[in-house]
Amino acid sequence: MPEKRVLVESLVVFAVALCVHRAVWDRFSWCALALAVQAFYVQFKWDHLLRLGNAVFRFRAGANSGLLPACMVAPLLGIVMKERCGAAGMVYFERLGLVVSSSGMAIALFLSVIALGVTKPTPTNTCVLSGVAGGLFVYTAKHSLTVSEVIEVLEVLLIFVYLSMVLLYLLPRCFTPGEALLVLTGISFVLNQLIKRSLNAGESKGDPVDFFLMVVVVGVVLLGLFFAALFFFMDSGTWVSSMFFHMMTAVLGLGVIMPWLYRLIRRNPLFWFYQFLSQTQRRVYLLSYWVLLAASACAVVLYQNAKRASGSKKHQASTVTRKYFHLIVVATYVPGLIYDRQLLYVASAVCLGVFILLEYVRFFTIKPFGHWLRHLLSLFLDERDSGPLVLTHIYLLLGMSLPVWLFPRPCAPKGALPGAGALAHYAGVLAVGVGDSVASVCGSTMGEIRWPGTKKTFEGTMTAIFAQVIAVAVILIFDPAVDLNASYAWILASITLVSLLEAYTSQGRIGKGRTWAPSRQTWCRVSSPARSGPFAAGCRSETLHRGEETRGQ
Repeated sequence: MPEKRVLVESLVVFAVALCVHRAVWDRFSWCALALAVQAFYVQFKWDHLLRLGNAVFRFRAGANSGLLPACMVAPLLGIVMKERCGAAGMVYFERLGLVVSSSGMAIALFLSVIALGVTKPTPTNTCVLSGVAGGLFVYTAKHSLTVSEVIEVLEVLLIFVYLSMVLLYLLPRCFTPGEALLVLTGISFVLNQLIKRSLNAGESKGDPVDFFLMVVVVGVVLLGLFFAALFFFMDSGTWVSSMFFHMMTAVLGLGVIMPWLYRLIRRNPLFWFYQFLSQTQRRVYLLSYWVLLAASACAVVLYQNAKRASGSKKHQASTVTRKYFHLIVVATYVPGLIYDRQLLYVASAVCLGVFILLEYVRFFTIKPFGHWLRHLLSLFLDERDSGPLVLTHIYLLLGMSLPVWLFPRPCAPKGALPGAGALAHYAGVLAVGVGDSVASVCGSTMGEIRWPGTKKTFEGTMTAIFAQVIAVAVILIFDPAVDLNASYAWILASITLVSLLEAYTSQGRIGKGRTWAPSRQTWCRVSSPARSGPFAAGCRSETLHRGEETRGQ
């Protein structure tokens, strides 16, 4: 059954790649199709390694590698970006799309070589496919990229390799191979772009909003690596360590991140940020509205924990309660997309930085809020949080924000993107906010017919498709900038493919109604027996919470 599920997942990914190939008929789309074929075969090699426990790093249990869909994201995204911006006459972003696509293809080829190198005996057919895909990629890069762009692709690949060795060692059981590929590729590309723009800060000109997200992402990642290296040798749960954490966060933020941002935007970041937020009355109203929604989300968390404390049995948040947060996020993003996308861009970047900083506080058990955050979030843990990090809320934010970050403003010089591309900003709202929520709620409450080989139900998927179609109609009513131009067939096909992929993907799914409660040994073996830092103390605390939740079921 798992093999059938992976096959259907792969068919959906191939359908998406063929749709892009039909719209964009050039050598890059042919190269992406060749990479999809070789990634399909390599994925089964990775799955075999995961089942045997022979992978170099420890990935999250209960899911396949997810290598094929992850390998296709960056190449297809770059191809679409190149086509859209090229048609609009924006040469810089057209070339950037080529770099994005080439970087994704290079990383996918690198992972295929790694998988073939550790597979015994070496599969001859897969080697031939990888060689053909690699040769086609080299031919495509030779005839499409300049020397400087080739160097940039190699830089992204080098950063990816080093980050993989560091983060996957420090954070076992947090990712599947596919998730790690997506996260590390994004961080590698952002870091490379930030270094490039910092070195050319005297020549480059751009909107400060364009630099804000890059500085936030790189800043919090470097901050986490610094504290991970520091607390590897000391206990982070003491007051002395906690005070040092807060002090060094302020020092690195004000002494490194702020000057870095000042060099890029050529003005005081704090003054710019204040002026940006208070620029119009509409922004003040939006911010006030978002503060109220954030307060309501915090109230739900506190209420659910109060029910757990007062109940005779151990209380666990239901699927409906979890999807309430999806509803709050949809209510947050839709007004921002309609009225002020740049404000939403900056606000979502700030939320990402805050979420990651709070996760550092929880993970390292930084006083005075570390243990309190562990207790509050333990109620909402699920099988995707089987490692030392709690990533569900961060993944929700990323899923909603990525379309906004990728298209901070229309690609065309005037107006919005034509046709189906006008809904590009709403992709996260439709797929994650509406589709995933409706599928989970309806599937868990009234689903009876299950898709073969999965725990997902036919009723949940069909309801999700119908809800997304209704959401598109509502968007057309309230957002005059969206004009589908008779692209309804493309919209329906896209919604159907995304819903089917969600139904058949095995990334982070163990089973309906089950709580993933790993033993301490599953992800705490990274630390030595003599260690007393957060990697050991955090394991003991987190295992206690997860054990209580499992007994409560």
